[in-house]
Parts: sequence; C-alpha cells; structure tokens
Amino acid sequence: MADDIAAMVREQKDRQDIYDCIMRYCRGVDRLDRDMLLSAYHADAIDDHGYYVGPVQGFADYALKLHGTEQQRTLHHVTNHHCVVAGDTAHAETYFLFYGLNTAAPLYALASGRYLDRFERRGGRWGIAERICMVDIRNELWAPTGHEGDELYMPSRRDRTDPSYTRPLHVDRGRFTVS
Repeated sequence: MADDIAAMVREQKDRQDIYDCIMRYCRGVDRLDRDMLLSAYHADAIDDHGYYVGPVQGFADYALKLHGTEQQRTLHHVTNHHCVVAGDTAHAETYFLFYGLNTAAPLYALASGRYLDRFERRGGRWGIAERICMVDIRNELWAPTGHEGDELYMPSRRDRTDPSYTRPLHVDRGRFTVS
C-alpha cells in the first residue's frame, strides 16, 4: 500500500513539474524573458514552431524578437493538457490559445493549436527535449480561407496519423530552417 501511494505521489509530482515547464514557457514568451522561456527546455532541445525549426536557443531569439517587435502584448493560454509519464520520459499534448495586440494593422492576432512535447527528466529536472507546435486554427486576418500558413507547420490530422500519437516524439531534422 505504501509503495502504491509513493508511486501515485511521484506521478503527480512529475505531472506538476511538467505542467510548470509549460507555464514557464508561456510566461517567458509573454514577458519577453529569455531565461524563463529557456528554463522550460533542456539546453540541447529542438523546437519545431513552423517558421522556425531548430535548436531551442535560436528559437528563443526568434520568438522574442518576433513578439517584441510585431506585438505590443501577447497572451499564451493553455487549456486541455494530456500527459503520459513513463519513467524519465513523458509525452504531452497541450492545447493553447494565442492572442496578440499587433504594432500595426491588423491589430489583433488570434491562433490556437497544440504543443506536442517529449519531456525528459535529467538530473532530477523535467524539461522539454523536443517540441512540435501545431497551429490548427488562425483568425480570418491571418488565414482568410482557414489554411494560409498551414504549409509551415506539421499537418494536423483528426485520426491516429496525427503527430500527437508519435512515440517517441522527434522533430524531423529535415524541416530545420537553420543550419
């Protein structure tokens, strides 16, 4: 019985640590805080964010420059969160809503999608090892027909061929936008 309780507590702690990584990422991007953003990842992490695919340090530079110059304010909200922990590896699918107040017209940017993450616990610390950002829906100013920009992201599917089912999750190195 005590072993069962200890295992349940460990799993809940792991899940909370993973969720905290996602929250630090969102806060880091919205506050333009590079250190906080990077604290959600391992130093050798890879991020596929459509426009940028490559090492996380370059992604942090890209994202903070983009949001710092293109938007006056941003809000990254997370909603549904599904996480499966297996030892020192976990896979998570986290839905997000993005709102941005642009510096020029159109003033409002809205998008929603999912973060697909492979987390690893290294030295007792959970961090994102690989991430694929799926942008599923954009507002009509970004995507008047609903599909503008789709070619930049991994294709979203409504069946078991969706990247969210891939185990282990890996970013396709052939998609790198940087060398």
